[in-house]
Amino acid sequence: MERITVPPVGPMDLPMSLLEMGCSGRFELITHPVPDQPLPPQSTLPHGLPPTSLNLETEVEKQFLRDPAWLPIHDTDFAFQKFLKVTQRKTNVDSLLHCTPSPLHSGVSVVRDPTTGMLLDFTEVLVENTGLSAKNSLSLQRQPGPPAESLRGSNTNYPFLPGGMEELSLDQIKKKLELEEEIDFENDLLRVAPGLKAGMDFNKKDDKIAKAEVNLMSLLSVLDDITDLQPEAEEKDEGKESEEAPKLPRTNSLEDLGIKDAVSSASHSETGKEEKSKPKENPEEKKKWAIPVDITSPCVDFYKLIPNPAFKWPFELDVFQKQAVLRLEAHDSVFVAAHTSAGKTVVAEYAIALSQKHMTRTIYTSPIKALSNQKFRDFKNTFGDVGLLTGDVQLSPESSCLIMTTEILRSMLYNGSEVIRDLEWVIFDEVHYINDAERGVVWEEVLIMLPDHVSIILLSATVPNALEFSEWIGRIKKRHIYVISTMKRPVPLEHYLYTGNSSKTQKEMFLLVDATGNFLTKGYYAAVDAKKERTSKHAQSFGTKNTSQNTSASQDRSVWLTLLRFLSQRQQTPVVAFTFSRTRCDDNARSLDSMDLTTSIEKAEIHSFFQKSLSRLRGGDRQLPQILLMRDLLKRGIAVHHSGILPILKEVIEMLFSRGLVKVLFATETFAMGVNMPARTVVFDSIRKHDGTGFRNLLPGEYIQMAGRAGRRGLDATGTVIILCKAGVHEMADLHVMMLGKPTILQSQFRLTYTMILNLLRVEALRVTDMMRRSFSESHRDTQAHEKRISQLKQSLSSIPPLDTDGQLSDLMPYYHTVTELRTTTEALQQAILESVNGLKALSVGRVVVVNNKQHLNALGVILQVSNDAMNRSFTALIICEKGNEEGEGKGNNYTAFPHLYNTALFIPDGPCSHTVQKLKLQDISGITVKTLKVIPERIIDNYNKRQQPRFKHDPPGQAISTATQELLRLAEANPDGIATLDPVNDLQLKSVDVVEDTMRVRVLQDSLRSFNCIHSPTFAEQFARVKERMSVQEELDRLLFLVSDQSLTLLPEYHQRIKVLQSLQYVDSSGAVQLKGRVASQISSHELLLTELLFENALSPLAPEESAALLSCLVFTQNTQVEPHITNTLQEGIDRVLSVAKRIGELQQDCGISQTAEEFVGQFKFGLTEVVYCWARGMPFADIAQLTDVQEGTVVRCIQRLDEVLKEVRQAARIVGDSVLGSKMEKASLAIRRDIVFTASLYTH
Repeated sequence: MERITVPPVGPMDLPMSLLEMGCSGRFELITHPVPDQPLPPQSTLPHGLPPTSLNLETEVEKQFLRDPAWLPIHDTDFAFQKFLKVTQRKTNVDSLLHCTPSPLHSGVSVVRDPTTGMLLDFTEVLVENTGLSAKNSLSLQRQPGPPAESLRGSNTNYPFLPGGMEELSLDQIKKKLELEEEIDFENDLLRVAPGLKAGMDFNKKDDKIAKAEVNLMSLLSVLDDITDLQPEAEEKDEGKESEEAPKLPRTNSLEDLGIKDAVSSASHSETGKEEKSKPKENPEEKKKWAIPVDITSPCVDFYKLIPNPAFKWPFELDVFQKQAVLRLEAHDSVFVAAHTSAGKTVVAEYAIALSQKHMTRTIYTSPIKALSNQKFRDFKNTFGDVGLLTGDVQLSPESSCLIMTTEILRSMLYNGSEVIRDLEWVIFDEVHYINDAERGVVWEEVLIMLPDHVSIILLSATVPNALEFSEWIGRIKKRHIYVISTMKRPVPLEHYLYTGNSSKTQKEMFLLVDATGNFLTKGYYAAVDAKKERTSKHAQSFGTKNTSQNTSASQDRSVWLTLLRFLSQRQQTPVVAFTFSRTRCDDNARSLDSMDLTTSIEKAEIHSFFQKSLSRLRGGDRQLPQILLMRDLLKRGIAVHHSGILPILKEVIEMLFSRGLVKVLFATETFAMGVNMPARTVVFDSIRKHDGTGFRNLLPGEYIQMAGRAGRRGLDATGTVIILCKAGVHEMADLHVMMLGKPTILQSQFRLTYTMILNLLRVEALRVTDMMRRSFSESHRDTQAHEKRISQLKQSLSSIPPLDTDGQLSDLMPYYHTVTELRTTTEALQQAILESVNGLKALSVGRVVVVNNKQHLNALGVILQVSNDAMNRSFTALIICEKGNEEGEGKGNNYTAFPHLYNTALFIPDGPCSHTVQKLKLQDISGITVKTLKVIPERIIDNYNKRQQPRFKHDPPGQAISTATQELLRLAEANPDGIATLDPVNDLQLKSVDVVEDTMRVRVLQDSLRSFNCIHSPTFAEQFARVKERMSVQEELDRLLFLVSDQSLTLLPEYHQRIKVLQSLQYVDSSGAVQLKGRVASQISSHELLLTELLFENALSPLAPEESAALLSCLVFTQNTQVEPHITNTLQEGIDRVLSVAKRIGELQQDCGISQTAEEFVGQFKFGLTEVVYCWARGMPFADIAQLTDVQEGTVVRCIQRLDEVLKEVRQAARIVGDSVLGSKMEKASLAIRRDIVFTASLYTH
């Protein structure tokens, strides 16, 4: 209402007043003829009227000026002298000495009579864990923090202990003590405590002083040991390790304790007891964590098992849903993989209902904000008690079901939010998003960080490796995951090819894959023929000139008009048309200007809904070109949905679409990713998309995800999927792979981020390597199986008899090492020869070679055949041998001792010479000689094979064989001490550095072998076999110990590089303790280094709030723009400063060994929106802003929304540093951009 201005009182105005009579509400009018007298009281009540509004002035004076608590005690200079006159203040020195009382370490418990329940006595009970708080413990026993921090936690809190990283309980430590031998407290003690520079001196001094009876300090230290478990556990651990395997380094993390023994690896100590009681029988060698659930047979006794379910649906559940509900009732974790619209939401709904029944909480996370908003609306309608937390919205956070984005859950876990205590379920929707390169790592972090008492529900599209993924989660969480995957679609799909482009050909739709999933080649060829008929005769005979996939806009228009007319005649609407480019979406929608698909009733409904939804926008914003255009399209039942559309418009379109009022929706892939909006028909504009690097065909997973939008449950018998053939029919092979191929497997996108490293370094008991070891990318490491094998190997090592290394055998070990090195070097050389052209030429038919294997020692052979298999080539050769040793082992020359390495004398048979034909591996050929023989390989092989049959066993060898054998024997007799071999470098012309080095090394090693004594010992062979056995066990043991250790983690080198970066920027000190800069950076979710550096260099201080907002927009904007922004000088300086800081960080990262180049690092900051944000923060209307840039409106809005989250983070960071000026500046910037259309609340949340 506008204010009415009354003219000032004139002489004609009557003085009058109202008198309120008592409390009845009656009034009387009193007039006063006497001008000077004051008016009478306005009420008959004894104390006058109750005050309507407080007088602010007196309030402020009362609160700030007269209240002594507000006044300073100490620094009372002139300005405060006045105040001290107003109010007398006594200085109370004692108030400065106040400290909080320490927690009581005991409580009182009542002793009752068990039969009557009478109180008999009180006893004192010691309270454990009194000193635990969020600042020093991971335990759930710790005291809750202040209520203000209960939702998001605080950056100084410890997280709760992640499940699967077991802390040891007192009982387990005691048990461990019983298992251990006495630790030697005299020798091998640490002199310097970790982290300190100086240490203790433990040399015995003569202690002649008499000991006091009771030493108070020692008693106190005993008490400390009780309360503070961690150091004690570590000492025990170190003791145990030193007695078990002195080679392992001292551990610094509780978690190593959990892995070292089999007891604590079982999830509870009870199972541990059972394991110990029957160690002999071990039925399951390898524990399976993922358990596939059989959903083929119907679930008969469902209603018996769950007589009163927590939630009832109006329809009968499918088998897979019933199985999931049964698992939830048993409080197990489940992984449900099913197609879209198969009804996975049922599982989520049941979990929410269960947690409401149990008075616990559920967190539902989704990858996309739009999806979170939608789920909020759906669940709010179903359950009522639902809250929403996204970057910019926080609605009823005290609810039992919280819907949030995964990033927020991650920060709650790192910051030890109190919500986690009451948490029963976490539901991860659209888990296949873990494949997202940018954000996939967040899912893994959350899964690893979740505490033990939280059960996990994973909902995903169908993925081939659901079992493997669940096995990983089960193993890191040490709990079973039940995998329920169904390939059944509630509404089967039919896939068609469409070749029509005019009213004449509009019926040209060819079925390609039927509802049961058979690929019909008939349909494919029919489509090809139909398309062919239309190409001109010239093109058919001479090949077309225009074979490109691109078609002109007018051709597109005719195809779409034809198709949509055809579909609306057949009542196949609503239609979703997937188009893989935003401009293409807009053009297609605009080109349908002649189409009208709605009735007048629908038009009215669309109009009123549109007006109502946009009523909360400001007048100017309602006239934005995009909104006006969309309004016209919507009235005709056409809409567009992609990231360039304003968020509020997108929501209007989604809601109208789900009501069935939008008949044709042109959408990009994002529509299929989150929004659960099925249609009757899905059309693919093309099957190629640009994925940021280049064009490629759709992957099967993407195709299935999008095609799955066709077919509404309960409304359609089948869903229709249509692929347009605009330029020509796609290749059959491509279509087959895309429609029937396996969807993409879940792959780890785990990578190290500085935020993660800093958040884990803050907490001593968690280590980054623990996080890396648990990531899905390391899931192939089966540590438990390795541990078992290691203990087996240790046992077998101890059972091998000790070596006899006296006298002649004293140099057996060095001999072994030399031989091993020689073998590996020779193998490398042989590999190089095989991979080279000259080497293969030399190893051709007729080449004489020296053969060494179990059967032959330095025997000559000739190559008859070479296999074609490049991976492991084999050579068929004729080899001379003793008569009687054709078949094999013979007298068994101790091949294990590698005698041929030092003994080059060629084999010459003692008796008559015989021969054998064998397939040789490259390892068997120890030398390629310079000689070749003329042989007829086919004859030799045929003749040899014939004589292997029992009938012809005693036939004399054929002419070809005996000639070859004689030749070989002659060669051997001519060169008894060894025959000249081809040298890889000189003869085969292999000049690479490795080959040259290896050849020289081999020569040196071969020469050195002759000088060893042990080869002359009579027992040499058997002793060498022993050494070999022992060393092979030892080598396997070392390999496994390496695999179990952190050193084998793939990301370990990068971790060290990143730590180096953090140290040189002083985020952490040399011992790994997080410094102030690190504390700030750990609170920032992306581009943490750049933001923190800017903060500490005061780069934002000289800028006005709107300028700093504009500058920071480079962190959230990722597209390239064509328009050059016009900006102020200070902003330009700011940009240069940001770029120089980014360059510095990029170069530092490169120096520390990180693979990203400095240019790439700087290149990710795009300043295209600086002008837009600057003008927006200064209050320019949105319509004018949209003119400043070629970026689409929706993208601008999304960027400004994300910018607001960045400003909040910077504000938080400024608080940590204590820079209140910057904090308030960020607050102002945030307020300046939070207005109008950019921050209208989502329609789903109202």
